[in-house]
Amino acid sequence: MNMEHLADDQFTELYEEIFPILIRIAYNITGSMSVSEDLCQEAFIKYLNRGAALPSKDQTRYWLIRVVKNLCFNHEKRKIRERKAYNRVLNEPKKSPASGEDEYLKKETNEIIRIALNKIPKKLRTALILREYGDLNYKEIGGILHISEGNVKVRVFRARNFLENLLDKEELYVSE
Repeated sequence: MNMEHLADDQFTELYEEIFPILIRIAYNITGSMSVSEDLCQEAFIKYLNRGAALPSKDQTRYWLIRVVKNLCFNHEKRKIRERKAYNRVLNEPKKSPASGEDEYLKKETNEIIRIALNKIPKKLRTALILREYGDLNYKEIGGILHISEGNVKVRVFRARNFLENLLDKEELYVSE
């Protein structure tokens, strides 16, 4: 059954039947009613955007439960990463203001690295950028690039070697 043929009253019935289940699941994972409501709404939007209705109400319910569970777990992971980043910044020793020379050297070094990164083949560069600048793990990168986790590890390893060989010839500024 095509989603375009899913009448408003059918969707309303589906929503009213499944939403209470989803909100209980989401709330017990996130502990926040407002976050749970947002994630449940997002799950229904994903359902509407899928393009085709599932054959039965049970399959729709199971699909929506999986989506809500995944959205909640991703939300919780994001919260943990944000908390860790906040604590890192909070506990970081206060640095004295950098001198003009330090700032210039740092800017120059960043430019050298950016130029070297652009010389790495795109497939390798993308994996490395997602790992180092996106702070993603290998599994997440694999999902984004539609490749295996092992392939991501190989690409990141090769990209680092490629970058290391390019930068061996450069004089880089490393701050204390």
